[in-house]
Amino acid sequence: MPDTLTQGGSAKPAGLAAVNDFVVKFANVNGSGSASANGLFAKAIIRMGVPVAARNIFPSNIQGLPTWYEVRVSGAGHLGRRGGVDLAVPLNPQTWEDDVKEISPGGYLFYDSTKPLPASKFRDDIHIIGVPLTAICNEAYKIPRERQLFKNICYVGALSWLINIDPAVVEQLLKEEFASKPKLIGANLNAFNLGRDWAKANLKPIGLQLQTSDAVGDRIFVEGNAAAALGAVYGGATVCAWYPITPSTSVAEAFTGYCEDFRTNADGTKNYAIVQGEDEIASIGIVVGAGWNGARAFTCTSGPGISLMNEFIGLSYFAEIPVVIFDVQRGGPSTGMPTRTQQSDLLLAAYASHGDTKHVLLLPSDPGECFTMGAQAFDLADRLQTTVFVMLDLDIGMQEWLVEPFKWDDARRIDRGKVMTAEELEAGKFFGRYTDVDGDGIPYRTWPGTHPNKGAYFTRGTSRNRLAGYSEKGIDYQDNMERLLKKFHTAAALVPAPVVRSAKQSTKIGALYFGSTAPAMHEALETLERQGHHIDAMRVRAFPFSQEVFDFIHAHDEICVVEQNRDAQLRSLLMIEGGIDPAHLTSILHYDGTPITARFLCDAIGKRLEARKATRQVTGKADKQ
Repeated sequence: MPDTLTQGGSAKPAGLAAVNDFVVKFANVNGSGSASANGLFAKAIIRMGVPVAARNIFPSNIQGLPTWYEVRVSGAGHLGRRGGVDLAVPLNPQTWEDDVKEISPGGYLFYDSTKPLPASKFRDDIHIIGVPLTAICNEAYKIPRERQLFKNICYVGALSWLINIDPAVVEQLLKEEFASKPKLIGANLNAFNLGRDWAKANLKPIGLQLQTSDAVGDRIFVEGNAAAALGAVYGGATVCAWYPITPSTSVAEAFTGYCEDFRTNADGTKNYAIVQGEDEIASIGIVVGAGWNGARAFTCTSGPGISLMNEFIGLSYFAEIPVVIFDVQRGGPSTGMPTRTQQSDLLLAAYASHGDTKHVLLLPSDPGECFTMGAQAFDLADRLQTTVFVMLDLDIGMQEWLVEPFKWDDARRIDRGKVMTAEELEAGKFFGRYTDVDGDGIPYRTWPGTHPNKGAYFTRGTSRNRLAGYSEKGIDYQDNMERLLKKFHTAAALVPAPVVRSAKQSTKIGALYFGSTAPAMHEALETLERQGHHIDAMRVRAFPFSQEVFDFIHAHDEICVVEQNRDAQLRSLLMIEGGIDPAHLTSILHYDGTPITARFLCDAIGKRLEARKATRQVTGKADKQ
């Protein structure tokens, strides 16, 4: 343990002490090979039964720029970012000063002490742990690349002694990781032991400790993009057309792998088509064509791709062709921050294309919902005959989360919606392509080739009458547009319902949130409750909003709307669609590109509640809050 006194003799804060409840942050150089070592660190803790929330914060270049990996260790199971750093591992000189500033007083700084650093590089209120990583690896390895790569595993070894990671767990993970390359198992294990043995001989364990637990249970550690891709397979998708763009590319890559496993016959023939278009416009065009032909088809993209796809999205809406789009949101506008997270495509997606359009949005909060909503999106697209967006973001899509195992039900039946059969047509059943016969705004359709001369699946992207005949009569256009709006209202009863968390005491204060803000929000609500702030909260899971959302708003005097964008896009949607008084909705906004933290939410909402309390005391109004 480092000395608790500074050189000047003043006392340092006692070292932070916690069991299964702390934050470790690594600072590396992109392309240095640190990602595997940092991932090994996080997975070893999970294997010990302790939940973690791991987030990789990386640049948009290939190598050379700073990258960070933050591991939230939470025996209580909190999966959002907490805020603050208890143990920092700054191995990038470029970001040293900022990394050191982040450490909480009494926290720990673990660094490569091969070369002495001046006292000005450190802080008096933190504890310094020096390990000569470079010297250790230079002595053990002669090849420069090996020295660089194995230094990463070496620091994991040293940390394992300091915080009590079980070395047997690390060994087992290495055996699994390199099962096909047994030589690498021994090489990595040797590097791990170099660091651990040095630390064991020269350092004492610190106050942040791990203890074996069973809090992880049977949960899996998975990225949202992979979960969405598997959900697409489960939902019956057979066609994917896409163009590479961060952070959505791995949706198509994962879908390819799953199709090879689940959509390939014993003789090697394939029951799927995956096409990389020449750009986003071509990709969405392929998807619209496939949807018109009766296939379940999707594309995956991010905000810039949605911008390019707008015309085809309008065609899907107006011609009424099923399409699914996985939008993995990132920082914008323009190129923006390609490798940072935001929830900034809500308005873009909700009203994509020119003219009067409204699209269904599903808002998953974790990879578990990426799987379920990924499948449900195809049923909704077929049922409603329209574009359905699944709105992930980079924090969900490209980070690994602990979630319950996905449930695969062989009894599940795909809902293809109102598709008229050849037998129905032969029997003389009325077919009018754009005719609402059930009062829900959704017409019947046929698939191409259903019947040789009846019920041809004729589609128009121009104004038409109820029988799909070309018409520019105002009455026909207005009739069609009103039917499309009725269909959108029908969708409100079909999309996932919101989830409510009621406060322990009656309150007139509420909060609305969605997507990846959920885990940090849940932790913040628990903390605020302990502080005496009672808040009802609703997680919105889809657009169009159900009446339940507006009832929740009207049942409270004030609603805090939490979102990760600058312009309060969820708040805007609520005002547009529900006619909500802007003064009724208070924005809590976070948009620096990093995932929102529980501490940020506690501070922002807490300040708002205190200000409200002070105002009501001045005006003499009682406040049940």
